[in-house]
Amino acid sequence: MSALGICLSLAAALQGAPAVFFPVTEFTLAWTHSIEKVRWEEDYAVRVDAVRGQPVLHAVQARVRGSAAGMEPPPDAVLRQGWYQYTPTFTNPPELRLTRSEFTPDYEVCVQARCQPLSDWLASDGGVTLLKACSKPE
Repeated sequence: MSALGICLSLAAALQGAPAVFFPVTEFTLAWTHSIEKVRWEEDYAVRVDAVRGQPVLHAVQARVRGSAAGMEPPPDAVLRQGWYQYTPTFTNPPELRLTRSEFTPDYEVCVQARCQPLSDWLASDGGVTLLKACSKPE
């Protein structure tokens, strides 16, 4: 199988528009809540589904720096060094739908503790960006 990674595309783009491939098998998706200004981070792995043989996202761990209205961590979250850490209940999302706005900081993709805004790979159209597991296009 080709190299594993994530593919980014704009939801509003024409069907068949090429996705941007980023070779990574472990990454953190991070963002700051638009109203509460609290940072969220979710750790993902890109793996091959043993049954279908296709790349899949696997949510490994999540954390939020604090708590606020409408942003309560789940009951099983543990407070460690200022972060509420927990294991997501929905561990294999088919894709992530990231709403990006010019009025909020962009999502960040972090690899080995180095974070870069999503716009470094794909400019926002002010709508939804799709992030999914994929293999390198041939």
